[in-house]
Parts: sequence; C-alpha cells; structure tokens
Amino acid sequence: MTTVRKKTISKELAAQAVLDAFKKLNPVVMIKNPVMFIVEVGTFITLLLSFKPDLFVASGVSRGYNIAVCLILLFTVLFANFAEALAEGRGKAQADTLRRTKSDTMAKLVQKDGSLKQVSSTQLKKGDIVRVDTGEIIPTDGEIIEGLASIDESAITGESAPVIKEAGGDFSSVTGGTRVASDYIIVKVMTDPGESFLDRMIALVEGAKRQKTPNEIALTTLLAVLTLIFMIVIITMVPMAQYLGVQLDLATLIALLVCLIPTTIGGLLSAIGIAGMDRVTQYNVLAMSGKAVEAAGDIDTLILDKTGTITYGNRMAAEFIPVKGVTQKEVILSSLKASVKDETPEGRSIVELAGKLGESWAESEYRDAESIEFTAETRMSGLNLSNGVQVRKGAVDAVKKHVMAKGGSIPADLDEAAQRIAKAGGTPLAVSVNERIFGVIYLKDTVKPGLKERFAEMRSMGIKTIMCTGDNPLTAATIALEAGVDDFVAEAKPEDKIAVIRKEQQEGKLVAMTGDGTNDAPALAQADVGLAMNSGTMAAKEAANMIDLDSDPTKLLSVVSIGKQLLITRGALTTFSIANDIAKYFAIIPAMFILAMPQLQALNIMHLASPQSAILSALIFNAIIIPLLIPIAMKGVKYRAMSADRLLSRNVLIYGVGGVIVPFIGIKLIDLVLQGLHIV
Repeated sequence: MTTVRKKTISKELAAQAVLDAFKKLNPVVMIKNPVMFIVEVGTFITLLLSFKPDLFVASGVSRGYNIAVCLILLFTVLFANFAEALAEGRGKAQADTLRRTKSDTMAKLVQKDGSLKQVSSTQLKKGDIVRVDTGEIIPTDGEIIEGLASIDESAITGESAPVIKEAGGDFSSVTGGTRVASDYIIVKVMTDPGESFLDRMIALVEGAKRQKTPNEIALTTLLAVLTLIFMIVIITMVPMAQYLGVQLDLATLIALLVCLIPTTIGGLLSAIGIAGMDRVTQYNVLAMSGKAVEAAGDIDTLILDKTGTITYGNRMAAEFIPVKGVTQKEVILSSLKASVKDETPEGRSIVELAGKLGESWAESEYRDAESIEFTAETRMSGLNLSNGVQVRKGAVDAVKKHVMAKGGSIPADLDEAAQRIAKAGGTPLAVSVNERIFGVIYLKDTVKPGLKERFAEMRSMGIKTIMCTGDNPLTAATIALEAGVDDFVAEAKPEDKIAVIRKEQQEGKLVAMTGDGTNDAPALAQADVGLAMNSGTMAAKEAANMIDLDSDPTKLLSVVSIGKQLLITRGALTTFSIANDIAKYFAIIPAMFILAMPQLQALNIMHLASPQSAILSALIFNAIIIPLLIPIAMKGVKYRAMSADRLLSRNVLIYGVGGVIVPFIGIKLIDLVLQGLHIV
C-alpha cells in the first residue's frame, strides 16, 4: 500500500481555517456546541460592558478591564472554531482530491439491442449495463458480469500495481474512478448517482455527513450538564457575595464561569472526532460512520481469515528435502533448474529460497531451454535443456509416473517425506532429472512476517484473536501456532463464522472481522466492526461498516489501533481539561473575595500581582491552551499497546497530574508578563 502522509497543518489550511473560524461565530452554528456558545454569549455581554460598564449593575471596574475580558473571550471562541475549521479543512482538501478522481466520465451504456450509447456517468442508475475497454475509466461502482481485465486502482489506493478482476467469484467488484489497464469488461451498475463509495467517502471526509458518535454525544451531554451546574454556582455566588459585602462585577463573574466550565475539551471535541475520521481515510479505509471507528477502539475479539490475511495465500517454498543417496546441494540445484522459468508465485519462491541457500544457475545455461508449462493434465512443469536433459517438478504421483515411464525407480523414502509434509499442512512437490527423483520441495502457506508480534500486541491490550479457516484441524493448528493467534476454527463454513461471532457477543464482547466474499457478508453484518475488501463482492461491501480500498486484510489491525487512539485522545484531553481547572480556582476565587476575607490569602499560592491580574492571567491561559493542544487533537495521542489499567494509569499521570501542574506554571508566567508590561 502506498499511503501519503500529509503535514498536520499547512499554511494554506491554516489561512482558510482562520477565515472559517470567523464564519463559525454565527450563533446558529455555535449553539451546536453548548460550552462555546456560553463563551460567545459572555463575549457579547462584555462587549456591551466595554462601551458602558454600568449597563447592568453599578461597577467599579474600568472600561479597559471589560475590553480585555471581551477580547480574551473572543479569542477563546475563535481558537475553538479554528481547531474545528482546521480539522474540517483537512477533510475538504482530501475530498477535493477524491472529486478530481471522480471526474465526470463518459460511459458506454449497453442498449437492449446490444448497441452502445455514450452517456455521462452521472446519468447511470442501478441496474444499467456498461462496457469499459482498455484505457477507459470505470464510470461508477458495479460488478463485472462478463470478461476479465487488469484494473489500475492507483487513483484511489495509491498502489501502482494493477489487479486482476473477473466475472463471478469474490473479485468481481469494481470501483468508479479506476481504469481498465487491459482487455475489457461488462459491468452491471450497482449504485444510483451520488451513492457510490467514492461519493460517500467524499461526504464523510469533508464532514458534510459526519454524525456524532455515541461517546461524543455522551461527552457533549456531560459538558452541557457541567456548564449548567457551574452557571447555577455563579448565580448563587452573587447573593453570597452581597451578604459578605463584596460587590462582584459582571465581567469577573463571566470570566469565572468561562474558567470553570470545560472550555478546553469543549473547543477541541469536534476537532478530535473529525481528525479521527481523517486518520482512517489516510489509511485508505472508508468508514461508513464515526461509530464504526469508535467501535474498533473497543474491540475485544478479532476474527480473521487464514488465507490472504494471516498467510500470503500463495504456497511458498520452505524446505528442500533430498531422498536417500542425494545431497542437499543436488536437490536444491535440480529444483532451481525446474523453476527458473516458472513465473508462478510458487516457482518464484523456489528460486528465491535456492538463492538464499547459496545456489544459482547462469542464464546462459538455460537460455535455449524449452519451458514446460504446468497443466491440469500433466500436473508438472520444468525445462527441457538443449543437451536433452529433462528437469521436472510437480505432484508426487505425477512425477513418479513420469520417471517410471522413462525406466527409472522410485526412492523408498519418497512417500514418507511427502506424507510428513502433507500431515504438517504443506504441499509436497517431487523433483526429477531424467529418470531419477532427487527429492521433495516443501511448499507451505507462509505466515506473513511480523504478524506474531502484532497478535502479541493485541493480546497485551486484552484483545483475543481467532483464526477461521477451511483447512483440516492439523493444518489449522500448525498455522495457528506459527502465527500466534489465541484460538482457531478449522473446516469453517460461513455459518460457523457467524456462530463464533454470536458466541463472543453473547459474552458481552465487541467483535471485528474481515472478509471479501459473498459468503462473508452475513458474518460481516453480524460483527460490530466489519471490514470488507474493496476487491471483494458488492454483497460484502454492503454488509460491512468499513471498506479497505487497498484490499489488505491485515488493515483491520491498524483500524483497531486508530480507533483506540481516537478514544484515548478524547479521554486524555478531557482529563487535562477538567484537571487544569484546579489552578484557575486558586487564581480567581481568592482574587474575588480576598478584600472581604483576608483569610483567603492562604489560597493565593501563586502570589499573583493583583485581583485583576489573577483573573486576566487565568482567562488568557484558558484561551491559549486551546491552540496549543490543536496538534495533539489533530495527530492524536500516541497509542501504545498495553492493558486498559496501565493505559488509564499512564494517561492519568500525564494528562491528569500534568493538567494540574501546567496551569499553575502558565498562569504565573502570564501574570509576570502582565506586570512587566504594566497592564495591571
């Protein structure tokens, strides 16, 4: 997969985000964020007080103080809007790139009489039949109903190597915006205008249809409740202050309210959600909703296919086994000769393994050789050299017949070696030179490198991995042990996958799985997170709530990490936001009542210059902390594989304790600056 990682913040995005931040000051827009809407209302009130300080009640504060509070509150709102606009801007930039991919192309619509009619791709509807020839762009999503072609999907996936798609089977689905590199295909349109996967991806990444997730809604509700509680607290402070003989001006009360309510997370919450979706799309994964991304972060069990997910899917050479009387070098060299012109994955793996073991064969020695291709009838392949030597490799029984037909004999230990490989779940290929068998090549469905370590990471997070395969139990057990999965299901049928998912869900667990075939669709629909391959069938993609445009089955592991990062980022910044309010209490409360109650001097542990300096310093810190945290909200808190308890302890230490300490330092420094500038 080729995925371009963009800079978190570019000059162009930042400039546009600044303009959008002012546009978002519209109260109709702001009211969707209750916390920041309260701040905007406070800004408007202090703006009025800036012109007439005694507008509501008699006040002893200066016009300059009211103006300062108003400007700080305005920048607090603008910084929050800037964070959201910046996240949206990245999505819009990516959407523009996708729109260029989805250019309005012409399509060859197949008429009832078989003739072709040129129409715009925007006129195609579900059920139409189109023909796409070499070099032409596929106009919209559909399924191949006739033909076989090489499809260039680089415009969407970034992967330069074309993929083979054909009618029938699990690789018949095509995506609009991709190009036919060779041959032709007849495609049945499977979506109406505006409903293609590319259309949905554009809408999601630019935020046009981003729905708030359940966690986001719950947190927004909590923030609104906290805001309401603190408003009640501030209102009740007025009669208490009057009883103590303290006259509280309105600007100070507004400043206290803004510092008490969780403005930091309130300003960053939307940006965190948008940026989380953006990180998923950067991995070329189309998530149908933010809920799917969050669910990935809470996954307890991963269900994975074996072939193509845990293993390469192609059999790879693992070992050369000589028969009695033959050296290791001889069997390796004969296997190399039989495979040097074999362009299949198995043939290339034999040549590669021979090279790793130090064996090579000069091209001049086989340049004039006749290549014998594998056929279903002979079940063998190899070379006929110019000197009359015949080298063959293939199924053990086929090579035995070939050798016996030439008058050769069968080694006594050949069948034993072949059976040992078969019992281990591998495929044995016999190798012969003329009438003599030299040994056996052990082909195995090789586990992808690094998966064992990734599964160990999953285990450390408390995630269980289950491999589903149609192989026999012995083969399944061998692969499961090598891959390091926690459990496996052998000889699995589609209904068995659903049964495994339901069993885990009945235990209260969230389950994710990946698949690409029509027979995977029920299981993908049943799973809490279903990741379908873009190369798979339309049924699988419709059933899933995520689609991998790269068709990389192991992407599910990355999606889980992204989901966890999203949840951790939101939790960490919420913890920081609530924790940093503590310093503001110590700054503002003494400043408000210290004249009437000198005993509160004990709470003035920062020894701030004056009551007004304390209030302005806390308010300024409250404003500038939002833009300082934007890079973390955009990039996400770095995720480390560990248990939930350790993760919680780590984040509480960093963002909880840090959220308490940092504001004390920040507010004191701002106070010193204000003193130095003689502002207060």
